Amino acid sequence: MGSVPGFLGSMPRISIIVPVLEEACGIEAALQALQAHRQSGAAEVVVVDGGSRDATRALAAPLADRVIESRRGRALQMNAGAKASDGEILVFLHADTRLPPGALGLVGEAVDGGREWGRFDVTIDGPGPLLAVVAWFMNARSRLTGIATGDQAIFVRRAVFDAVGTFPPIPLME
Repeated sequence: MGSVPGFLGSMPRISIIVPVLEEACGIEAALQALQAHRQSGAAEVVVVDGGSRDATRALAAPLADRVIESRRGRALQMNAGAKASDGEILVFLHADTRLPPGALGLVGEAVDGGREWGRFDVTIDGPGPLLAVVAWFMNARSRLTGIATGDQAIFVRRAVFDAVGTFPPIPLME
């Protein structure tokens, strides 16, 4: 059981699962942002490749605890990553999404407070004000409906994930 930075107690290990496909141009930066979590022992990083034909797997290997292959499709890949991981808390993170500062501590506080799952607000970088408006609406929708997207870095207790039967393999926004 590792201790999560920013969390006053200790909590079960976290598995950060990153589904990828043709991410060679950005995978190193995405995984580099997770190295402090790996090095602290608080989290493992599992990269799940859906059949990339570029150098994604080779570039990810030194920066992940595991790089596995799965059939293509985010749901299929995230389910495969959950199965291959050993954390009691699962964090599903898109390769183009970054966790906010102190994210694992926030996950720890939420879980310690009795939360079974959660997500982070999305921030979209880019030129012009329109992307900030889109992000605001995504976050407002999540607060009102409980619906979260992968761009919001979803976390869930493994027992809950297993009990609900994993992600349905719906080819939505693939």
